[in-house]
Amino acid sequence: MQEINKMKQQIQDHLDKVILPFWESLKDDEYGGFYGYMDIDLNVDKKAVKGCILNNRILWFFANAYLNQKRPELLSYAKHAYEFLKEACLDKTYGGVYWSVTFDGKPEEDMKHTYNQAFAIYALSSYYDASGDTEALDIAFSIYDVIEAHCKDDKGYLEAFDRNFQPVSNEKLSENGVMAEKTMNTLLHVFEGYTELYRVTKDKRVGENLRWMLDIFAKKVYNPDKKRQEVFFDKDWNTLIDLYSYGHDIETSWLIDRGLEILNDPVVTEKLSPITDTLAEQIYKIAYKDHSVINECERGVDNTTRVWWVQAESVLGFMNYYQKHPEKTEYFKAVQDIWEYIQTYMVDKRPGSEWFWDLDENKQPSDKKPIVEPWKCPYHNGRMCFEMINRL
Repeated sequence: MQEINKMKQQIQDHLDKVILPFWESLKDDEYGGFYGYMDIDLNVDKKAVKGCILNNRILWFFANAYLNQKRPELLSYAKHAYEFLKEACLDKTYGGVYWSVTFDGKPEEDMKHTYNQAFAIYALSSYYDASGDTEALDIAFSIYDVIEAHCKDDKGYLEAFDRNFQPVSNEKLSENGVMAEKTMNTLLHVFEGYTELYRVTKDKRVGENLRWMLDIFAKKVYNPDKKRQEVFFDKDWNTLIDLYSYGHDIETSWLIDRGLEILNDPVVTEKLSPITDTLAEQIYKIAYKDHSVINECERGVDNTTRVWWVQAESVLGFMNYYQKHPEKTEYFKAVQDIWEYIQTYMVDKRPGSEWFWDLDENKQPSDKKPIVEPWKCPYHNGRMCFEMINRL
């Protein structure tokens, strides 16, 4: 118990003294939202593009910080991000949210990506829970309607569209030499966003969407022979590349369990829970090395970079597995081990900073990766803190 209390206090202190002050300092009081870029030398570019995913994740972060701590100032930061989403990121003509806007809130890249729409729903649902503002819930459902009308076919959720929801190529969520028409990543985060929307509304349509997605995970995305998820697919869920994303598998393991808990359907839980167990077990066996979890494996070759968000999700994934199987104490030891690695190496000790983007095998940070940019956000490490404080 003493070890648990110590770890809980360390995480609480890290949240209160590092992560929260860092993101509070990036609030843009002149143009709205939060500054979109800080380089490795801690220089903030106040005129950098503001990614709508980043703003939505910041909104989610401060809404959940308020839900966890009930400090009014945290809700004020969430409201600041919400107002920017509503005024700048939301397309009032065609619906949905843009990919990015300029520093002063004008559309910069007006494409629509399903992944981005899902994060807006995730954030707005949490903000509604924190604030009671029904307008936020109305906007969440308007984006839900957009996804259901324009961003899916009879086999799953699609990826990238122009402003008017005509399909375009999926550069945003494709890599490694493929151009995917469907991805595990988008499916996972639509599931995540809909889980939060269902949590705060218990809307029957959203519940059925969750059941449908869980069936796709079980039948199309999860590969029982390889005990892993496939990553990139064509429109019919044929895999496009031999790629194993360790970070996404451990994140999936607990996010699906969270969705199962909120959906509360024993039949679906019985089907999916063994799969989430297998994902966590495989990451522990294959990717947990030298006190941390490596990034991915492509065509049998491991990428041993230690990425910030992968470490945060691994703490949560192993903790979730341990809570399901408390006799498996090695998983809690892994939680403690990775948390120690994060504190020692991943957290940037320089005043005014937060976490490095990634570390090499020698535990050295990249000299090029920024501290903040459209993908580098408080969502993974902030969520790790909220979840671990509650679980511990």
